[in-house]
Amino acid sequence: MPKLKAHFDRLSHLFLPLSVLVILILINLVKGADYFKITMVNGAFYGNIPNILFGAAELVILAIGMTLVTAASRGQDISIGEIGAIASAIFVQYVLRAGSAVTLWTILVGFLISCVAGLLIGAFNGTLVSFFGVQPMVATLILFLGGRSIAFIIDGKVSPILANEISNRIGTVIPGVPIQTPIILTAVFIAIVVLVLKTTNLRLYVEAVGINPNAARLNGIDPKKIIFLTFLIMGVCSAVAGFIAVNKAGRHDSVNLLKFIMMDAILAVALGGNSLGGGKFSITGSIIGAYTIEILNRTLLRLEVNPEAIKAFKAVFIIILMVIASPVVRAFARKVWDKVKTFVTGFSMRKSVGLNKTVFSMADRAAGKKEE
Repeated sequence: MPKLKAHFDRLSHLFLPLSVLVILILINLVKGADYFKITMVNGAFYGNIPNILFGAAELVILAIGMTLVTAASRGQDISIGEIGAIASAIFVQYVLRAGSAVTLWTILVGFLISCVAGLLIGAFNGTLVSFFGVQPMVATLILFLGGRSIAFIIDGKVSPILANEISNRIGTVIPGVPIQTPIILTAVFIAIVVLVLKTTNLRLYVEAVGINPNAARLNGIDPKKIIFLTFLIMGVCSAVAGFIAVNKAGRHDSVNLLKFIMMDAILAVALGGNSLGGGKFSITGSIIGAYTIEILNRTLLRLEVNPEAIKAFKAVFIIILMVIASPVVRAFARKVWDKVKTFVTGFSMRKSVGLNKTVFSMADRAAGKKEE
């Protein structure tokens, strides 16, 4: 039982995102019982579930990076969409220089170069935050304002098109594989992150720095290096998300690619039960939060909400969630839960005592009859 209770306590932070997820699924089931229907079209799975996994690919990857940055630096990186736009612009330019002779090797090298670009930009943000002590949101505001202009210049002030077969396969499906490629890439990325967190002390160091940097320093952990490292990881996450997004679209739109996705990434972190003030974190919660946001977007469209009004509905939904997840409401819920547990325990004890009295009384009567 203690082990079960400890396991339950570790998963308690997932209660909110899972509850929201279930509510959204129920709403969709009420709207139409065929919500989980999956069909095979041209050798690939299509339907609501595959579409959600496909649509949330970039957001899931960015939410993972945002979780680490938030946990260590106690702030958020608001330039992730712009980093993705710059890194993907570099990728596109490298591929276009290959002309019509684009091979898998060309794509792979272009991808690695874009990841290096993401690392360099992440290093820029990380240096400002960790070594110069600039607030994360202020430090990343620089690229948030100027990043798309840089991407636009790299593009040559046009919107280049990726007209090659390999990019098309990466953005859609590979013949013979029933699952869409962005879903597979997201699963591989999640597996790599889980492996890193399981085999290294990254989680311990990030949480220690986020909870108390001074205490972490006294224990031999350098908070500056850890915060810097999380921004490097965020840069790579942005580059990967940009790579997926540009291959999905088939062209590089430096103005609209991953535009305002940082708001959804921050929301996914909060929705996943993570504190935006840093400290302990849950990658699982953030991933569930990202998929929940994608389901919310598609649910509003399914309910025929005007696309222009979706943001307003989403804002109201977010306010409700944040109020429910606020410390005040949590403390109140904890008090209510403690009272319920006290009442149930007292009731059980009274019932047990009453049962014992009855047993003793019956035993006394039986003993009296024997003496007679």
